[in-house]
Amino acid sequence: MRLLIQRVLNASVTIEGREHSRIGKGLLVLVGIEHSDTQEDIEWLTGKLLRLRIFDDENGVMNLDVQQTEGEIMVVSQFTLFASTKKGNRPSYIRSAPEAISRPMYEKFVAAVEAASGKRVATGLFGADMKVALINDGPVTIWIDSHNKE
Repeated sequence: MRLLIQRVLNASVTIEGREHSRIGKGLLVLVGIEHSDTQEDIEWLTGKLLRLRIFDDENGVMNLDVQQTEGEIMVVSQFTLFASTKKGNRPSYIRSAPEAISRPMYEKFVAAVEAASGKRVATGLFGADMKVALINDGPVTIWIDSHNKE
């Protein structure tokens, strides 16, 4: 699994001209799922996401996590996080899991983040054509891959 995490002042998802979800200050998390992902990936990424210290403390140092700042979280599925541009200019998405695998994994990830944080998580709509708007705060953008634990 891959997460692209953005610290935001706010974010929203619009589908067919209607706002589907919105958050204030917190994290917008784009999630990509591949064939080999398991519950272990979900658990590891949930812990990393909730403990990631990318919010400023009273001294202006990124030393606080989203829970310490009472920030909100939005999770949006995005199969393009596994795009391969190795050959030519048209990306291949062969590494992205099909819906039969990725939808349940996405739902389990959202549920795991909600359970671990004790808060509702805003979401996109799996498989929908979404318009995601955000104000990236910093900007702070972090990439985490559960198969490349750097």
